[in-house]
Amino acid sequence: MTHGPIDDDGPGPLPHGEGPGRQPYDDASGRRPHREETPGRRPYAEDRPVSRPHGEGGRTIRPYEEDVPVRRPIGEPVRSVPPHPVEPTWTRPPDPAQVDPAVLGTLLHRHGWQRRGGAAGRYGRWTPPGPAGRGMSLLVPENRAFPDSDDLLGEALTALSRSGSPAARDVLTALAVPSDEIHWWRDVPTGPLGTASWVVEDQLRSAARQMLLAAALATRARAGYYGARHRLPAAASLDGVLVGAAPGGRRLTAFVPVATGRPLALRLHQALYAAREAIDYQRATGGMDAFDGAVEAGVSHELTEALVALVRGTEGARVAVDWAPAAGVPEGGATPAEPVEFSPGDLPVLREAGARYLREEPSMPVRITGAVVRMRRSAARGEGTVRLRVLAGAEVPHVRMTLDEESYRIAGQAHLVGLPVRVHGRLESRGGFRRLTNADGIAPVQVDEAERDRLMKSLQETAEITAFFEEACGGD
Repeated sequence: MTHGPIDDDGPGPLPHGEGPGRQPYDDASGRRPHREETPGRRPYAEDRPVSRPHGEGGRTIRPYEEDVPVRRPIGEPVRSVPPHPVEPTWTRPPDPAQVDPAVLGTLLHRHGWQRRGGAAGRYGRWTPPGPAGRGMSLLVPENRAFPDSDDLLGEALTALSRSGSPAARDVLTALAVPSDEIHWWRDVPTGPLGTASWVVEDQLRSAARQMLLAAALATRARAGYYGARHRLPAAASLDGVLVGAAPGGRRLTAFVPVATGRPLALRLHQALYAAREAIDYQRATGGMDAFDGAVEAGVSHELTEALVALVRGTEGARVAVDWAPAAGVPEGGATPAEPVEFSPGDLPVLREAGARYLREEPSMPVRITGAVVRMRRSAARGEGTVRLRVLAGAEVPHVRMTLDEESYRIAGQAHLVGLPVRVHGRLESRGGFRRLTNADGIAPVQVDEAERDRLMKSLQETAEITAFFEEACGGD
């Protein structure tokens, strides 16, 4: 296909290769002329032959397989390199001026370091646990009463930051973020040189996360079974928790920041003791009544499931909560907080308690306000199923309900004009509090323009259908 001229300088179409911004070819080969050779000039990629050499078997060698220097065009901006995800403060030792020597000594003792003497009342000599600690020691001042205390403290922190010992890393983590520490131990066989299989390591991490989530749920409400209730904010509260694993898949430590997570650590501490007492009561008397009262302490179906996951496949498991030495012991927390032990013999009781919580958690009357996000029915008329994204009235993200024909039509119109609806019913525990039964009184809810616009943007219907229903419903 031939294009006409774009200006009046020529009688017809421009020949191929001519025109503004183009250079004529030097011959009929269709190749650009080579640049003049300049002494010392580095070769350009286009100076190479157009045809690609072939490798063995006729395979074409790709450009990235050739030793071709590539230059960035002069006018192209330099691409920005994203910052490293690790903050610089994690790669440097803490500021000695911000570290309490007594807190450092407590953390060293907590993480297995041994005091090997030192000048009494002035400093102590500490060595790390295990074979990795041979030939290494720290001089840690007991207070700041002596002139060389700051120097000794700075040298100790620098040595910790340069050590590859997990015990040193855990101490630095606790200093950087004042945290309550939660420890899990599982008595499981290990592989060669203390290694653990992928399954064993994953079981420990999964059980620990379940337990933290159960404690986070208990900080928001007391219930024997939560299902989908409070799950999103509870999961979000775990974002600030740090994890320090020990090799072998037998131990895991979570650092829960005091500023944001102390209620979680305290609730888990109390719930573990309550679960232990309820198990002992059941094994002694055969009654499950103690589990009813343990709900107030934070025991739930979710916690019993986490304990089952922790203990299953082991010879025993332990959980301990150590309070941050800089913040002290919270009200209601035991000191010292001894580890709470569970054994395989506790599994039948834990499973029975979890089933009891699941079975006996009652449904509840609610009045939910939500946006219609899905509608479905098997015929053009009759009842249908509607799914709501909950905006208010229940601590669940979504609910489903079955509506009669008239209510289904109202829900569809509200969906098309971008209005939420309000409906009464009972939130059933079966299925995790995701279904609303006996739904009645559904009606659109007027919202401000900003909220309505946001809901409208989430609709997948065409603008013509939306305009039609807005006119039919009398909307603006």
